[in-house]
Amino acid sequence: MYAVIRDGGKQYRVKPGDIITVDKKGNLNIGDKVEFKDVLMLSGEEGTNIGSELKDTTKVIGKVDKQSPGEKLLITKFRRRKNSRTKKGHREKYTQVKIQEIIA
Repeated sequence: MYAVIRDGGKQYRVKPGDIITVDKKGNLNIGDKVEFKDVLMLSGEEGTNIGSELKDTTKVIGKVDKQSPGEKLLITKFRRRKNSRTKKGHREKYTQVKIQEIIA
């Protein structure tokens, strides 16, 4: 059984036991439970269900595994013949969630 969920404007295909990396969830500690209620598709032994009927009856439960910043991105601006250069860095924060179960 697997499901497609939406979180933070992105879609993830998950099944129990998967580890997904989502944008940072605020005020969560390692070991806390996370519920994803925005389920777009559910596929299992009974068949595939798609649509709005899943939003009220289906949810995916996961557990926070790790919170860490991602890799550093460097932004460089260079203006030729102007003797002007700028360099900035950016690190996005992520949360790793281990999917425990899909409740249909």
